[in-house]
Amino acid sequence: MSTVKYAIGQKLVEAFEGILKTENIFIVERLDYDLSMTEIHTIAAIGKNHLWMMSKLAGQLHVTMGTLTVMVNNLVKKGFVERYKSEKDRRIVEVGLTESGRQVYDMHEFFHENLVDALIGDFDEGEQAVVSQALKNLQDFIVKDHE
Repeated sequence: MSTVKYAIGQKLVEAFEGILKTENIFIVERLDYDLSMTEIHTIAAIGKNHLWMMSKLAGQLHVTMGTLTVMVNNLVKKGFVERYKSEKDRRIVEVGLTESGRQVYDMHEFFHENLVDALIGDFDEGEQAVVSQALKNLQDFIVKDHE
């Protein structure tokens, strides 16, 4: 592997680890909530104005129903998520965000907006297109690795 490729690989790993740590600090300090990154990303997956059936949310997050149940139980206890019985079929339980959960969601979105701004800075449209293609290539690799 060339030294340039090695350096890029190192920067990717450092960036990934740094993003997760910085995102957690960014959200937790601003909102003064005790949340893990897993909980924050579960809140983000639920979305601001959505109700999810647990099975579909588990699929979205690529976790088992058991894992999701534990996560949702913790988020319900902390006041970020509520469970709702479906009006159509009372056996179906859906989950959605509380007002506190929506605050976390908004802060998560704000962080990601700032993250993108920091990445592309003052790049022109052509440079932004190169970054976008590089990230698409990375995403394709990640998705292919999960198949």
